[in-house]
Amino acid sequence: MERHLVVIGGNAGGMSAAVRARRGDPSLPITVFERTGHISYGSCGLPYYIGDDIKEIDRLIIYTPEYMKNERNINVYTFCEVTKIDVSNKCVVVKDIKTGKVFKQHYSHLVIGTGASPIIPPIPGIENDNIFTLRNIEDGKRIKYHVISNKPKKAAVLGAGFIGLETAEALRKWGVDVYIFESFSEILPQLDRELVSVVEAELEKNSVKLFKSAEVKMFEPTGDGGIRVNTGAGSSFDVDMAVVCTGVRPNTDLAKDAGIETGIKGSIKVDKYMRTSAPGVWAAGDCCETYDIITKMPLYIPLGTTANKQGKIAGENLIGGKAVFPGVLGTQVAKVFDTFVAFTGLNESRAAEAGIETLSVKIKALDKASYYPGAKPIYIKIVMDKNTGRVLGAQLAGSEGVAKRVDVFATAITAGMTVYDLYQLDLAYAPPVAPSSDPVLIAASAGIKAMKEKNLIS
Repeated sequence: MERHLVVIGGNAGGMSAAVRARRGDPSLPITVFERTGHISYGSCGLPYYIGDDIKEIDRLIIYTPEYMKNERNINVYTFCEVTKIDVSNKCVVVKDIKTGKVFKQHYSHLVIGTGASPIIPPIPGIENDNIFTLRNIEDGKRIKYHVISNKPKKAAVLGAGFIGLETAEALRKWGVDVYIFESFSEILPQLDRELVSVVEAELEKNSVKLFKSAEVKMFEPTGDGGIRVNTGAGSSFDVDMAVVCTGVRPNTDLAKDAGIETGIKGSIKVDKYMRTSAPGVWAAGDCCETYDIITKMPLYIPLGTTANKQGKIAGENLIGGKAVFPGVLGTQVAKVFDTFVAFTGLNESRAAEAGIETLSVKIKALDKASYYPGAKPIYIKIVMDKNTGRVLGAQLAGSEGVAKRVDVFATAITAGMTVYDLYQLDLAYAPPVAPSSDPVLIAASAGIKAMKEKNLIS
């Protein structure tokens, strides 16, 4: 069989694999099939497009099919959906969505980068035309067009994860009254309660109404074209639109139907080389699992940063490389109006699941020199191994300086550093960006003190 790399899915995981394979092997024929009309776009920028921080949707598109063909010699076919993977005969069945034509494409190497889809809760009435999801370019365009054209006064957002919070902010920029409904008792479960309260205060400051333990049971159309949101507690709210942000699930039906092994949360199971259980088949991105750097336990954390890394590993290895994916810490940061929130590594509950005894400390410190105008507080919680002092996780909330610090913690955790090592770091200081004793160092010092108080060190 002639060599031919086929990639299913043209976003982060799939395109990273294709580009890396092309860089390593200029002669390898590469074909990418993408069922939507766009490839290589920044989906994380969609809330900012809706909020009009980004005026044109094209700003989110990084590469086009034309660029890939002309500059990278990679053939990309949009509106082409792969409907079957035949691992025995090493071919895929493809349907051209525009023409209805069905054809087969043989492969010597296959990368599955089918991504993930929004979870649509089975709520009666959710099929209403004024209820949206936010996952791709088409979703973003629909929501922004609706907001501009219909000028809604009230909106419901289901789910208080990062995407839900960012969507709430985007809608508030158009003057829309926003109601967030979170079915769990707390938002952002990765964070300590004290840090969550900082985010909730920011929502209240910006007139966003948050309802926790508020499971939406039904949507009903109102007489004026609006939507009535009914909750399990018996309350009802009339809104003009709703956005469902209740998480995503991996797109793995193709893989399952082909007999490819799946793992956590139904995601495609891969080894450290991004190989699946099928010969000649790799997977990358939001459709497949990863694993935790600390515990080595499998995880499903769909992030663009992870997808790009996995794609590059797959692309390197399918042309004969031996690159290893190192795992993830799940490092994330988000902006919620003027408050930033971030986390990396383990919290206490995940550490306990892995059988690790922990000790944690919380501090509050300024992000700049106290005398510099605009200095703001940063709240930090760090989680340590009780027996060794190794840094296992960090949670942060406060000013934009949070982003700088969470990356320091992610680096320290990856390197296996203890709080003593962390305290010795030579971090940058200048009054406009940091105090002479950085909040990271203050947190490390607090960790050392806690270890001494527990008589864990002398």
